[in-house]
Amino acid sequence: LGVLLSRCARRGGALVLAAFFCRPVGRLLLSWGERRERARPRGRARGREGTCGRMGPTVAEIRQRLQEADAREFAVLERALVADTRKGVRDAVEVARRRIEAEQAERERLASLYAFERVLAEGRGAGVVVGLDEVGRGPLAGPLAVGAVVLPLEPAVVGLNDSKQLKAEVRERIALEVKQVAVAWTVEYVEAADIDAAGMTASLVTAFRRAVARIEAAGVHPDVVLLDGNPLRLDDREVNVVKGDCRCASIAAASIVAKVERDALMCRYAEDYPEYGFDACKGYASPAHIEAIKRFGLTPLHRATFCTAFTQPTLF
Repeated sequence: LGVLLSRCARRGGALVLAAFFCRPVGRLLLSWGERRERARPRGRARGREGTCGRMGPTVAEIRQRLQEADAREFAVLERALVADTRKGVRDAVEVARRRIEAEQAERERLASLYAFERVLAEGRGAGVVVGLDEVGRGPLAGPLAVGAVVLPLEPAVVGLNDSKQLKAEVRERIALEVKQVAVAWTVEYVEAADIDAAGMTASLVTAFRRAVARIEAAGVHPDVVLLDGNPLRLDDREVNVVKGDCRCASIAAASIVAKVERDALMCRYAEDYPEYGFDACKGYASPAHIEAIKRFGLTPLHRATFCTAFTQPTLF
């Protein structure tokens, strides 16, 4: 009977047969069967482990470990794998090395955005910095948008960059994080009719001043106003940074928030004027947009002074 139970244990059936006996006898026989099973030598039928012990990790296991490793873990793994000549392992190590190097470069780039901004502020003996940037200077339709953001020193917003360098889904994620961590933020607009009436330079000054005023109305009083590009002389605190949206954290944040907010606005306008594809072109001069203007004329959202080359009387 004990032999029978031992065989059934190897087949997962010992508990069923043990149920026919009283519990003490069943437990005794089952224990005996398990000890006998553990005492059996493991032969070739047990697979590749054999009598040589467990084999090393597979390429897939090593690849997974490398994908999850940070810089310190990678250094340890790289040394441990130096003698492993399998092509899959060598390729996985190289891929991980490039990933680690790219992550380090990104950390340094992000740190430089914040450091550059602090240097500018400290050079003026200042503490609070607001960054401003515009979006929508060149479209044929839709407003000019100016973003303004005051960022804390910590936490750093991972991925900050010029909004034009980021994919739409990445911009949206970063814009949400900026809004969550910012000391203050706003996006101000100048509509198409006002751009036609005043011109782009005056419109930029108006939008920038509105943005700074809105930040101050929120109870935040900037010591330095960082502007991307050339001087506008809109404020005594103004500091201009060429290509500031890829050099200063707060300007980059302002460019991203303004871009995301304006894009969302143009998508809403597309529901009112579906012929123009504003959800796709965001008001810029795409071939389809120009063709729609030629066919349907201008809407109240269009900047008439930007469209003189291909306009006809408006239908709206």
